Amino acid sequence: MTQTSNNNMANTNSALRWRPALVARVSMALHAAGALALLVQPTLWPWVLATLAANHLLLTFAVLWPRGRVLGPNLVRLPAVAIQRGEISLTFDDGPDAEITPQVLDLLDRYQARASFFVIGKKAAALPDVIKEIVRRGHSVENHSHRHAHTFAFYGVGRLGREVEFCQTTIAALAGRPARFFRAPAGFRSALLDPVLAKRGLRYASWTRRGFDGVACDPAKVLQRLCRDLAAGDILLLHDGAGTRTREGKSVVLAVLPLLLDQIAARGLKSVPLPIACALEP
Repeated sequence: MTQTSNNNMANTNSALRWRPALVARVSMALHAAGALALLVQPTLWPWVLATLAANHLLLTFAVLWPRGRVLGPNLVRLPAVAIQRGEISLTFDDGPDAEITPQVLDLLDRYQARASFFVIGKKAAALPDVIKEIVRRGHSVENHSHRHAHTFAFYGVGRLGREVEFCQTTIAALAGRPARFFRAPAGFRSALLDPVLAKRGLRYASWTRRGFDGVACDPAKVLQRLCRDLAAGDILLLHDGAGTRTREGKSVVLAVLPLLLDQIAARGLKSVPLPIACALEP
């Protein structure tokens, strides 16, 4: 085996065991039963069509429910051991950004907080030094797809695999280790995504709460959403992409983050990256 092959293997997570979620098994059974029913009695087509339409409506609802577990395991809170340690996880989506991400890193350093950055592969490839700096400062780099397409949840298995794999390869090359977690663009999770992630050793993660800093311009409201019932075990979602700006022209995430870190410290909580909170790394 060549050295290149060895390196590629070192940069790939071990595959996880995948078992279809109940809704997926029921969906497959309904489609099979519908096909059989039409072969035996074609006049049943209105009932078959109505049943399958209801099934697809349920799947669509599951796709558009970011914190749901209908489609498979979904990390919305940290495990009990992390809660006992008083840990939370700050997570940042849609980066890296040449201007904002370095300032986010400086703020996190100031409060001795560590976070997880769900990066877009295409952006990461364009800013390799920023990715390396994220890792150097003790944070984790996670997978947020290669292009962050708004239609991601409706891709077929092959295209989903390419989106995940391209980003995973970029992260492994720049960060020196593969991502451990995946978060879908906008949190809209495809019904076909789970086997794609399991094959690459990725776990799906969403959040406990989000501040909507990617769309809201009022830092006070963003902070209020993030701090409401803030407690150990929470996973908070922010964005270090270009994001929105206040009326004064300042990045909303940069306006909110110091205030949020003050609140975290005041409550005796500690922000750690997801792999550490979930005991995937020492």
